[in-house]
Amino acid sequence: MPLAWGAALDSLASLKHPISIAGGGLAGLSLGIALQSRGVSVTLHEASTYPRHRVCGEFISGVGEETLDALGIAGCLEGATRLQSVCWSDPAGKLAELQAPGRGISRWKLDELLQRRFLAHGGTLLTNSRIPAASGVVWAAGRPRQPSPWIGLKCHARNLAMTHDLEMFTSPGGYVGLATIEEGKVNICGLFKQRRSTGAKGTGLLLAVLRGASLNALADRLEGADLEESSFCGVAGFQTGAQEGPSFRIGDAAVMIPPFTGNGMSMAFESAECALQPALNYASGRSSWTEAGAAAAAVQADRFRRRMTTANLLHRFLLNPAGLKLLGALARSGCLPIQAILHLVR
Repeated sequence: MPLAWGAALDSLASLKHPISIAGGGLAGLSLGIALQSRGVSVTLHEASTYPRHRVCGEFISGVGEETLDALGIAGCLEGATRLQSVCWSDPAGKLAELQAPGRGISRWKLDELLQRRFLAHGGTLLTNSRIPAASGVVWAAGRPRQPSPWIGLKCHARNLAMTHDLEMFTSPGGYVGLATIEEGKVNICGLFKQRRSTGAKGTGLLLAVLRGASLNALADRLEGADLEESSFCGVAGFQTGAQEGPSFRIGDAAVMIPPFTGNGMSMAFESAECALQPALNYASGRSSWTEAGAAAAAVQADRFRRRMTTANLLHRFLLNPAGLKLLGALARSGCLPIQAILHLVR
């Protein structure tokens, strides 16, 4: 037997413990791919099915190629739409333009690509399946439900002319981003303060909420486009920031950055990378599950500390009338260091 093959078999033999993952979103699937490709037996439990729409900005910005390579998922993003230009506006008009290299891809497409890669590596995927927290279970089941004043809404649009690759709109009632994705479509996703029900549903609810947030010009634009009702989805009952839950958690189950930053999808991938070595240490018997969870949490806390501090401060300003007025005045005068702030949340 060649020496290389013997070493590989010895390495596989040293992996004593299988790992389960609760949640098949970006973080769960990415970690599952990375572990399975390294010889760890992984069973992934996804509460829903693939493909499906999710409330997500569908804009990937800030993640390094080294992270994608380490996870073994770079190929899944090869077909993503390359984005560069960004425009930031408020109800009174344009505030600023900047450059923010990124990729646009729908979760419908990306989740499907990732789950196929996970299966190709021999992973076990159980859909419509939930698993309780336990030793050996990485918690990637998303944001825990808790009282919240926020509601997230999302849908896709066709025949919507864009001024920039990514358009961001802010108001005291919330903020929304438009990102170009595959097939000439545009993803529309926003975070809004919940208001008394208007009786509207689906994309009609999105338009009503935009008008309630004083983003009337944007609502007029969207009414002239072809909104895909089948892509509409919403989520409520969540808070941004650090999340409570089982000791070994990743992705939004660990920490959720305010959506305005456009860094949520990248953080899901980075979170999986942070958890990779601790999970391997557990699988090989070099650490206990408690030690592995603590190590993953420490790496994530260190990696995300600066961007979370900046993003939470920015979030409070953006959703406070006085704060938003101040930011708007600074942006229009050219005194707001937007590119520097963008760097701080990457």
